[in-house]
Amino acid sequence: MTQTVPNSVVPGKQMLSEQVYTRLREAIMRGDYGPGDALKPQDLAKEQGVSLAVVREALVRVVGDGLADRLPNRGFAVPAFSDRRWQEIAEARRAIEPVVLRMSIERGDIDWEARVRAAHHRLARTPAFVPEEGEYYSAAWSEAHRVFHRTLLEGCGNPVLLEAFDRMWTASELARRWSAQRTPERDGVGEHRRLEEAALARDADVAAEVLARHLTLTAAGLAGDTYGDPGTEA
Repeated sequence: MTQTVPNSVVPGKQMLSEQVYTRLREAIMRGDYGPGDALKPQDLAKEQGVSLAVVREALVRVVGDGLADRLPNRGFAVPAFSDRRWQEIAEARRAIEPVVLRMSIERGDIDWEARVRAAHHRLARTPAFVPEEGEYYSAAWSEAHRVFHRTLLEGCGNPVLLEAFDRMWTASELARRWSAQRTPERDGVGEHRRLEEAALARDADVAAEVLARHLTLTAAGLAGDTYGDPGTEA
């Protein structure tokens, strides 16, 4: 006997869940929900006109992205500024990415150099903020930012290391946006320019130092440490 009803229902539910997930992810990224804000399934279901099951499925995916926490007996919430995970992710990135960048500078060819230059040009020419997208980074700038950092490392030629970068990048995206708000005086444009210059000059020592410093400042800004403190370790 053919089970036509369940087969017709599941795709519709999956589509609704995908839509709710996308809207919720974008809302968190825009800052519609601040650090520590509750994400109440009942309220979300009512707002979006879907079932609780659909909302819960979407929330589980958001938790998997590191954009929300599932709290015992308390439902779901956006992570807090003080969440230790941000510092742990930053520590992991500082341990791994400068090493991969050194490999990339050693192994990268002329095509890699051209991609780095093009990626930096795109990043420098893309507006970081646009009024219609809220107070956080624009989607276009965020993507240009990701592509620039990934391109710097792609010269290493090791897909396993690049997969590790991809996972850490996704996990740290929200913290990166929060940190930018808390350190508006930071010269991100200059930091990226120095990264490009050191990489293309094939100066692995300087490039690794600049990248480590770049990652440290993001974590320090989120933790509320003094911006630009010369005592901050790179």
